[in-house]
Amino acid sequence: MIKAAIGIDIGGTLTKFGVVGEQGLCLRTHFFNTSLYRDVDTFQKHLYEEIQIMIHSLNKDINIRGVGVGAPNGNYFRGTIEHAPNLQWRGIIPFVKKFRKYFPDIPVVLTNDAKAAAIGEMVYGGAKKMRNFVVITLGTGLGNAFVVDGRLIYGHDGRAGELGHVNVRQNGRLCRCGNRGCLETYVSSTGIKRTFSNLLRTKSGKNNLSNISFEELTSEMIYDEARNGDTLALEAFSITGKMLGMKLSEVVAIMNPEAIFLLGGLARTGKLIFEPTLGSLEKNLFPIFRGKVKLLPSKLKEKNAAILGAAALIQKHLNI
Repeated sequence: MIKAAIGIDIGGTLTKFGVVGEQGLCLRTHFFNTSLYRDVDTFQKHLYEEIQIMIHSLNKDINIRGVGVGAPNGNYFRGTIEHAPNLQWRGIIPFVKKFRKYFPDIPVVLTNDAKAAAIGEMVYGGAKKMRNFVVITLGTGLGNAFVVDGRLIYGHDGRAGELGHVNVRQNGRLCRCGNRGCLETYVSSTGIKRTFSNLLRTKSGKNNLSNISFEELTSEMIYDEARNGDTLALEAFSITGKMLGMKLSEVVAIMNPEAIFLLGGLARTGKLIFEPTLGSLEKNLFPIFRGKVKLLPSKLKEKNAAILGAAALIQKHLNI
C-alpha cells in the first residue's frame, strides 16, 4: 500500500495536480486550462474526474491521505478562495466545503498558492533546515509567503503576505484587484510584458517582437530575446529585477530572513532576473543586513513545484 496525497495548484492560466508519495515523489501529474471553467462547480467536477482517472492509471494500491489545494487568495482558516483577481470566479468561493462532497472521508486543506509553495520548500525543498525564510512566486501575478521561527505566517484572518499588492507607484498601472501601482503589475510575467511593450513604444530601433500584439506576446518570448542579447528585453528584465529587489529589501528589514526563494516562470530565467534583483536588494538593504541574505532558486523540481507544495499541506496537516 502506497501512502500518498493529492496536490492541486489552481493558477490563473493552468490547474496542475498530481499524486505525491510520502517522500515527495510525484507518481503521476496532469493539468488543464483553468479559464475554460467559468463556474467553480463545473471546474470541481472536471477536476475530480481527472483525479480519478489519474489514480486508476497508476495500477497500484494507493491510500490517499488527503487533498491539498494551493489557490490565489486562498484562505487556510476558511477554506475559501476570496476575490482572486487572476481567476474568473468572483467573490468568496467556499471551495473546500464544495469539494468535500467528492472526498468526504479524507481532509481537504486549502491555502494561498504561495503559502503552499513555502510549505513545499520546507517539507521537500531547500528550506528543510531553515526557520526564517521568504518564498516569492513569479507567475501570472506575484505571490509570497513568510516563515518566521519555523511557522508560516497567516496573520489575523489568513491573509498575511500580499506583497504583490503593495503600492510601488502612485497612480501606476491598473491591477486586477482594482488598485493602481501594485507590485505585481510590474513584477510578474504579465508585468514584464507590460514593461517590454512600453519600451517598444518609447524606444527607437528594430526589434524581433515589434510586430507581435500584446495579446500574443509572452514572457517566454521576451526571455528568448534577452538571452540572445536584445537590448530592450534585457532592459525589461533589469527594470523588473530592480523593482523586486527594492521591495525585498523592505521585507528583509522587517523579517530578517535567512533566505529568499524565487520560483515560477520568471525565476526560471535564471541570472536574467536573479542578477538585477540581487544587485538592487543589496543596494537598498539596511547596511547591517548586507551580504547576509541568500537569494535562491527553489530546490523543488520546477515542473512539479506547485503540486508538491499543495501536497505538503497534507503532510503538515497530518504531521507525517
